[in-house]
Amino acid sequence: MLSVALPKGRLGNKVYKLLEAAGYACPELLEDSRKLIFTSEENGVKYALVKPSDVAIYVEYGAADIGVVGKDILLESGADVYELLDLGFGKCDLCVAAKNGFGEDRTRALRVATKFPHVAEAYYRAKNREIETIKLFGSIELAPILGLSDVIVDIVETGKTLIENDLSVRETIAPVSARLIANKSACKFKDAEIERIVREMEKAI
Repeated sequence: MLSVALPKGRLGNKVYKLLEAAGYACPELLEDSRKLIFTSEENGVKYALVKPSDVAIYVEYGAADIGVVGKDILLESGADVYELLDLGFGKCDLCVAAKNGFGEDRTRALRVATKFPHVAEAYYRAKNREIETIKLFGSIELAPILGLSDVIVDIVETGKTLIENDLSVRETIAPVSARLIANKSACKFKDAEIERIVREMEKAI
C-alpha cells in the first residue's frame, strides 16, 4: 500500500481532487471527521492528513512514501527527497521586497525579515552579501514599514498587499507551486506504484 502525506487545508483539497481524478479516490476522507488516517484498500492508498509545513519531514523520514508540498517549504526545509512532479497550482513567487524608494547601504549588513531564513541566507550568500536575518511568523510586510528590517523575503502571489503598503518587489528568488515529492527508499522498493501514480496524475493534470 502506498502511503501519501496529504497537506491539510485548501492545498490539500486541490491535491485530493487531483488524486481522485487520477483514480485514487478515498470517499471516507470527505466525511466530517477528526480522523487523520484514511485507507482505500480498493485503490491501494493510505492518506495521512499532515500540516503543510510538515509534509516534507514525513516523506524524508519514510513515514509517508509520497506527499505534496509547496516549493517554498521544500527550499526552506532542504529535505532530502525526490521531486517528481510540478502540479501546476498554488503558483506564486518567492521574492525580495522593500519600501518604495529604499536605497541599500552596502557598508553594513542588510537586515532581512522573513519566514524563510535558510532561503534568504543561501540567496544572499550566493551574492556575497552579508545579511542579518530576522525570523518572523506574522505579517512580514510590517517589518520594513516599522523600520525593523531593510527588506523582506516572502511569498508574493498578486502583489496587492505590497502595493497597499507602499512596498514593491526588488528581486525574484524562485517560482513556487505545489510539488509531488517522494521518499528516496520508497522510490526503490515501491517504484512501480509510484511510477503509476505519477503517470495517472500527469494525465489528470
